Amino acid sequence: MANTRIFEIAKQMGIKSKAIVEKCHAEGIPKDVIKNHMSTVSIGLEQTIREWFASTDNEDSPHTAVESSEKIDIEKVRENKPRKAKAKAKAIDPSESTDESDATENTVAVAVPPKPKAKARATAKPATPAAAAPAAPAKPTPPTLRPTQVPAGLSSTPPPIDAPKAPAASAPPAPAADEPQRVVRPPKPEVKGPSEAPKMNVPTRPKTIAPAGRQLEKKSTIKLSGPKVVRVEAPEPVSEPRRRPPPRNGGGYGGGGGYSGGQGAPGGGAGAIPPDGRPARGGGNTRRRTGGTNRGGGDQPYRGGGWTAADLADRDARLKSSGGYLRQRQQQMRNAANAAQTPAKIGGNVSITEPFTIKDLSAATGVKGADIVKKLFMQGVMATINSGIESEKAQEIMMDWEIELEVTEAKSAEEQVAEQFAERDRKDERQRGPIVTILGHVDHGKTSLLDRIRNAHVADGEAGGITQATSAFRVPVGADKKNQKFVTFIDTPGHEAFTAMRSRGANVTDIVVLVVAADDGVMPQTIESISHAQAAGVPIIVALNKIDKEQATDGNIQRILGQLAEHGLNPTDWGGETEVVRTSAIKDIGIQDLLEILDLQAEILELKSDFSGPAQGTVIEARPEGGRGNVANILVQEGELSVGDFIVMGRAFGRVRDITDDRGKKHKKVLPPLPVQISGINDLPDAGDKFYCVSSLKEAEKAAEQRRDRERETLLAQPKLTLDTMFTQIADQDVKEILVVLKADVQGSVDVLTSEIEKVTNEEVKVRVIHKAVGGITDSDIVLAEASSAIIIGFNVIANAKGRALAENKGVEIRNYQVIYHIVEDIKKAVEGLLSPDIRQEVLGHAEVREVFKVSKVGTIAGCYVTDGIVQRDALIRVTRDGVVIENDRKLEQLKRFKDDAKEVRANMECGMKIVGYDDIKNGDVLECYKNIEVKRTLD
Repeated sequence: MANTRIFEIAKQMGIKSKAIVEKCHAEGIPKDVIKNHMSTVSIGLEQTIREWFASTDNEDSPHTAVESSEKIDIEKVRENKPRKAKAKAKAIDPSESTDESDATENTVAVAVPPKPKAKARATAKPATPAAAAPAAPAKPTPPTLRPTQVPAGLSSTPPPIDAPKAPAASAPPAPAADEPQRVVRPPKPEVKGPSEAPKMNVPTRPKTIAPAGRQLEKKSTIKLSGPKVVRVEAPEPVSEPRRRPPPRNGGGYGGGGGYSGGQGAPGGGAGAIPPDGRPARGGGNTRRRTGGTNRGGGDQPYRGGGWTAADLADRDARLKSSGGYLRQRQQQMRNAANAAQTPAKIGGNVSITEPFTIKDLSAATGVKGADIVKKLFMQGVMATINSGIESEKAQEIMMDWEIELEVTEAKSAEEQVAEQFAERDRKDERQRGPIVTILGHVDHGKTSLLDRIRNAHVADGEAGGITQATSAFRVPVGADKKNQKFVTFIDTPGHEAFTAMRSRGANVTDIVVLVVAADDGVMPQTIESISHAQAAGVPIIVALNKIDKEQATDGNIQRILGQLAEHGLNPTDWGGETEVVRTSAIKDIGIQDLLEILDLQAEILELKSDFSGPAQGTVIEARPEGGRGNVANILVQEGELSVGDFIVMGRAFGRVRDITDDRGKKHKKVLPPLPVQISGINDLPDAGDKFYCVSSLKEAEKAAEQRRDRERETLLAQPKLTLDTMFTQIADQDVKEILVVLKADVQGSVDVLTSEIEKVTNEEVKVRVIHKAVGGITDSDIVLAEASSAIIIGFNVIANAKGRALAENKGVEIRNYQVIYHIVEDIKKAVEGLLSPDIRQEVLGHAEVREVFKVSKVGTIAGCYVTDGIVQRDALIRVTRDGVVIENDRKLEQLKRFKDDAKEVRANMECGMKIVGYDDIKNGDVLECYKNIEVKRTLD
């Protein structure tokens, strides 16, 4: 049932809504619940309000609502204002004014007094009701009746009078003109038509109003009583326990060879049955065992004989348990038999996969882990059963048990993927363009030569005028646009620090172009590049650059050709096989000849690649890039690379988000051999890592995760603790360290810088990189450097304003570099500054002791003659006697010339000397005066 509003209750009870609101507030109902006449109340509160405003309180309608405030005066809060009547009042039939109508009627007709000028008529008849017949005669107009709203529960008619009813035809007399009429009861109109009066459409209301729902009842006192007994059950019957058989003694057997009946039973005769149910041993009754038969041979039945159901169940359980025990015992015997056949007992060959622990080795060979740990301990290696063990050490230990251990390396997911690509079916194999790597010494014009080939100006923007990162791009060859050919170039740095980059470039290339400056000749990095190319087994073409310079004379060129021949590159001018092309990047000399020779060499090599299937290739460089995340420069060597492919490259994996070539053009798919840049990987791979496109992201993640785990194990691996390493660690505690936090722009530079920085070391000072990463210098790098007292080196990267302020507050030094050899030079200076200086002794002069004077309270004073050099008071003294050093590093307390103190005494002069803490001076001793001079050490 829906909740009722305040004004509806007031309308039904004929009281003011304001009175109900005030009464609710007086009774403690919150104002936020009852706010105004539009507030809704629940059924229970509605019933309580009706009881508060009830006019009577008798037994029929008991007042059960709690009322704490003052009782309400019903007469004061009734609604007395008359309602506005309609245009015309309806006449009411007095004959229908019954008790029922009194209880349910809400409207009463009130006569409106006529105007003073109007004359009262003798007879006033009511207006014809709407239900009357149209033929009724017109009557004089009665006073206007105004309907008035009667409150609920009150009647609009006065109580009945015992006077006789007036006849239907008679009309009540008209009221006087000067007396206003309060209540008018019109007589029954004379209506021609049906005898029954029309029924008004008035809803029937109950005479008495009772609360809805269940009413509260007066609580009666509860009487406590004890539990009520419903029924009493008999105890469960318990069977009598079985009796044990009597002991087998001399009197246990009855006569005639029968078994005794036991306690309480007569001695069995020949027909008695023993308690366990077996037949008697002597002759006797061979009846079948039954539970209720008298088997004792006496008057009482035998109670101990027969097998019950419980006995049979117990026997089955015992048999089952014994069967399990037998099976367990048989398994133990089989294991013992197999243990006797382990390699630890009989020897033989055992294969195990590396890496493995001592526990794995014990499981594979059958040798107890404790025995292996003991062997290692006897050799000075501390280990536990879960410790790893080297393959050579394991093979050495297993020889004591005559076991030949074969160690095989476990194939990682990455290696399995590589094997799948090595065994792939080459369905669309076609000829491709060559991959050419530019090698040579620093500042020989490699990047300038490539700029001339691709019409770019890369060398102008390089710091220090040298290349410090690996890059790749593709250049068209020839004027035929229909059959356009392309050459892919890889540019490598020439600095000595970038050996690894040159090695990677030589391993992924088809042809090597060795750039040699005509004014300089063959240099150390040139020789190193030749070695990398020869180790990779790729052909070499020599570009003799800077041919336009004055130093490039014929004699100098012939000298360079001779240097190349010394290293196995016999030029064609001398009848050899190595092509030497004379070029000039500035004057554009020999560039087209070099491209034509490269194209001819590619045709001779017959280079082919598979243009279908998943792609594979090599990572050239990797770096983070704003807005794109981790970006990798890769070289596609096989297959087709498309956007959306799942890719794994070293520790990184992901899904290819976009593909961009060296000129910034985006592609949906690319074919070999094209250098491109991709994004969408979760981490930065190492330069030189192979990449593979796999079928699912899960497979790529698994391969990358194994690579990361292997790197983490390598990083956290600690050498085994032995006596030698223990002494080494004690000695290392005295070694000074320079800690470095390294940040660079690309991954290849990070690896190179780490190697070069850690090379700058000495027996006394070590340089260690505690953290290296790609990207700008962050707050975490500064916090790490502050905690470990390290310096931060940024190569082509800087810190933001917040980072610089943080470093200044914490006192952390940040050094930014753009050229690699500047870093190496500064690190060398720092290491040299921490080196202990060399101590050198500089002899100043000699003095011979001529006389010894002993003065009380002063000591022994030597009277000396300076034979050569000079004697200084702040210098050290060495005492020699007969050419043998007696005392060293002594200091002069006093140096006097006659009676005056002197700072120094020169040769051929006499003096007196008092040595601090030394009085054992004799005539003829020679005192040597010298100084210790510190000489700064260098790493060279």
